[in-house]
Amino acid sequence: MDATRPARFASGPVLAVAGLLAAVLTALSGRYGYHRDELYFLVAGQKLAWGYVDQPPLTPFITRISTELFGNTPMGLRVISTLASVVSVIVIALLAREFGSGRSGQVVAAICAAVSGFLPAVGHLASTATYDLLAWMLVALFVVKLLRTEDTRWWLALGLTVGIALENKYLVVLPLAALLVALLITGPRRLLRSWWLLAGVAIAALIALPNVIWQFQHDWPQLTVAGGISDADGTKNRIMFIPLQILQLSPLLLPVWIAGFRRLWKLQWPRSVALAFPILCVVVLAAGGKSYYALPLLYVFVAAGAEPTYAWITRHRPLAAVALTFTAVTSAVFTLPVLPVSAVNLVIPVNVEQGEQIGWQALTQTVADNIPLAERSTTTIIASNYGEAGALRRYGPAAGLPLAYSPHMSFADWEQPTAAGPVLLIELERNPALESHFPNCRQLTTLTTPTHNEENGAALVRCDTPTTPWPTLWPQLRRYY
Repeated sequence: MDATRPARFASGPVLAVAGLLAAVLTALSGRYGYHRDELYFLVAGQKLAWGYVDQPPLTPFITRISTELFGNTPMGLRVISTLASVVSVIVIALLAREFGSGRSGQVVAAICAAVSGFLPAVGHLASTATYDLLAWMLVALFVVKLLRTEDTRWWLALGLTVGIALENKYLVVLPLAALLVALLITGPRRLLRSWWLLAGVAIAALIALPNVIWQFQHDWPQLTVAGGISDADGTKNRIMFIPLQILQLSPLLLPVWIAGFRRLWKLQWPRSVALAFPILCVVVLAAGGKSYYALPLLYVFVAAGAEPTYAWITRHRPLAAVALTFTAVTSAVFTLPVLPVSAVNLVIPVNVEQGEQIGWQALTQTVADNIPLAERSTTTIIASNYGEAGALRRYGPAAGLPLAYSPHMSFADWEQPTAAGPVLLIELERNPALESHFPNCRQLTTLTTPTHNEENGAALVRCDTPTTPWPTLWPQLRRYY
């Protein structure tokens, strides 16, 4: 254990870095438009519950608060996300302090976090990943304090943080499990023999209990969703796991987090934190999970590597300035809405989320243009996924459209069609099995979007009233992925 008292926190410079990030995210928050997930959260936030098919309730709840306070616009929706990313930068600087960094090293940690790819990317959007990153950083900070001081009362702070994090995303259990395994291997195991640990577990379980009960009452739909993700994308996720982690954090930060890993191992007392990362990667790879499921721990390594990085910077100031500028510019280009819409396709191979923020109003207008005014009150619109349904819920009323439905995720539970009029299907690809439920289907048009997202090339298909009553048909159409 390193019993050295941490240096004074560099509050002024760190807050300046965090404030600059907030200014950039705020300035760009209104560009492009809502992300498909945000459109889903907008509807979920209006239908608050203790759980949803694919997630716990925290992100929809935050979405509701943000739009109520700041307006139902992309900028208003993202205010709290921006604040969460600002706090994440501050926590990463505090982690650097715990690892023995002086004031300059703490500032380096904050700057590295602010110019990286992943943190600004999730800070730009209202997403589960945004608040999950902050939760992981707080968990890491409390774990490091626990290891450095061996004061087992930090288990209480961990329990509180984990409980809240579980109401946002269950992924937080993965780093904790990896850390427990690492503690058993490297020690100090005495930290696990504490009543404070049991108290922390009790706090986390109590906070998470409402969503667990909801999942139990609905036959654990999140497990079904997770299984569908693994089956559909598991192979691709495994192949791209390491390359995407390097790209999403930023390739130029690779030496920083490698230096951080080595420093954690050299310090000895935080070795379990270092070992937790490869353990976590093995688990995520085995499950076919996405690369960003393990990526937040790399920010802990960035914090640990800040002090040796500062030492390198003092010897290579011109090169460091060029590297920092290049990292900031490339991260912004690939993760933030700085490019014109016409150029977004250039960055989609690295960051598909850029394309998911463009074209939703145009999609709504195309749907409106293909439903005659005389049929709008009786037409049932069936969207293929929650993004389309969310867009039609957001922009449809202004276009004079009826309520849109979707059998995808929680949309399938919120409302189901009842009208006996014509049906307009939005199909990513023509689906004979789907259309077999409806007579006289014919394609009206093909959707074209400015970017290569899922909806580009989708078909609008008009059919007659289904041959099977909606209450019987609707459960057959639902999709979990």
